[in-house]
Amino acid sequence: MTLLWISVLWVLASAAVAMLPMRRQYVPGVALLLSAPVLIIAIALHVGWFMSLLAIAAFVSMYRNPLRYLIARLRGQSFEVPQ
Repeated sequence: MTLLWISVLWVLASAAVAMLPMRRQYVPGVALLLSAPVLIIAIALHVGWFMSLLAIAAFVSMYRNPLRYLIARLRGQSFEVPQ
């Protein structure tokens, strides 16, 4: 039950951060981005792999632009940040 509440709070925090102006999204967004894999692993261990796949799909959907940026930076490519 605690995992459910932590997951709900993570989603609500992500939605709240998305409503902030772009310049104020970076610090809380990075914290949520780094905490997501830990939460997804916890979901996989407690609920099962299918639910963790759904969580990964939701995570990739919500954080598609930061993930594109990170992948481009890891490849050594430039990436235009939206203003």
